[in-house]
Amino acid sequence: MSSNQNKLFRLFKLIKQSLKGEEHDYTQGNVKTAILLLAVPMILELSLESVFAVVDIYFVGHLPNADVAVATVGLTEAVISLVYTLGIGLSVGATAIVARRVGEKDFTEASKSGAQAIWVSILIAIAVALAGVYFAADILALMGAKPEVISEGKVFAQIIFASSPAIILLFLINGIFRGAGDAAMAMRSLWLASIINIILCPLLIYGYGPFPELGLKGAAIATAVGRSIGVLYQCYHLFFKNRTIQIYRHYFRPNMEIVSSLLGISMPAMLQFFIQSGSWIVLTYIVSITGSTDASAGYQIAIRNVVFFILPAWGLSNAAATLVGQNLGAQQPERAQQSVMLTTKYNVIFMSVVTILFVVFSEWIISFYTADEVILAYGSKALRIIGFGYVFYGIGMVMIQALNGAGDTKTPTWINVFCFWMIQIPLAWFLAVYSGLGPVGAFIAIPTAETVLALLAYYFFKKGKWKAVKV
Repeated sequence: MSSNQNKLFRLFKLIKQSLKGEEHDYTQGNVKTAILLLAVPMILELSLESVFAVVDIYFVGHLPNADVAVATVGLTEAVISLVYTLGIGLSVGATAIVARRVGEKDFTEASKSGAQAIWVSILIAIAVALAGVYFAADILALMGAKPEVISEGKVFAQIIFASSPAIILLFLINGIFRGAGDAAMAMRSLWLASIINIILCPLLIYGYGPFPELGLKGAAIATAVGRSIGVLYQCYHLFFKNRTIQIYRHYFRPNMEIVSSLLGISMPAMLQFFIQSGSWIVLTYIVSITGSTDASAGYQIAIRNVVFFILPAWGLSNAAATLVGQNLGAQQPERAQQSVMLTTKYNVIFMSVVTILFVVFSEWIISFYTADEVILAYGSKALRIIGFGYVFYGIGMVMIQALNGAGDTKTPTWINVFCFWMIQIPLAWFLAVYSGLGPVGAFIAIPTAETVLALLAYYFFKKGKWKAVKV
């Protein structure tokens, strides 16, 4: 067997091992192997999460009132990103604490930390769901939605908001699994949720077979059901299976020391992602008021594709966060840094390929979702402009997640404040409104801000203060 055949055989063996979810000590051995074992299931996990972002758009985009339907899904998802923010923020805290305890080989404390994160998340999720259902129409109106969009989209938005507990817990529990290095488990739960959504979407939207034809409402129900089943699957493995993290009932007794540590990391992380999500909401609003419903629809289709290709790169970034947390717990900061630099290299390679796809094939990609020439023109232009910054997105994502994985969530928060609220929003408003570029001005602001973010995040990571953070 030749040297190349040996390498290929070893690669397939490692991929198989990563998908099976076999236990592995990520604080020992080859760093490249550790990245691969974590990154493969994390990339596949978030590739399927990205399907949530495009499946609804694809199916409702073929309804008779496609422009209103697509705009409704897009505007609702822009607001629901605030719910994602809560889930992601809590998952960042859970990942950092669980990873640190696992690196210290204290699996009982790691499991207790996971239990505390779950009950805190449930309380937050219930409050969000109640508020979202009650104010759904008002929220769409604040987003600049046209009357017909509010009329069609109110029920859609209410159903999505009502499923907030499933959204938050899906993120949170996967963060617990990732912190434990059990990336395959996180992947399986997202796959299950996504596959159910893919199956139910056309059945409930168009009313195939015994299913009622629910139109836009059917898309929301399919998404909510898929996520809820994913959470039930997660809980089954947390409570009844023998894994690195195994939670017992008495672990849910409030432990304010763990809760305080969790919220100390999670609150800045929530603010961090809230700042980012809030910025995207403002951009959606700017596109809405400076363009037509067709412009909003084209932009939303483009953003769904941006998310589709960013989330696999986010999977690589999550691998870096886990490796940083576990290796800091094992008192190996240099190995943590080495893991981050290698992951950055791999992310840059992936994002370079995506840049070429978006710049060269933007019209072909958008045409998959719509045949409307105006929507197609806006969507392809948005995809091409945003695509120019993809390499920098990849760098920034890894650096930010590495800092988060170390428990230093405050530095990324300040970086986000500066880049999104002091650069991206003012620039988008100036170019779109005052310079008369319309929606294109908002498109240009995105890669500009993300490039600055990548440079700042790299600078603070290289300073190395994250190595001394206590969790």
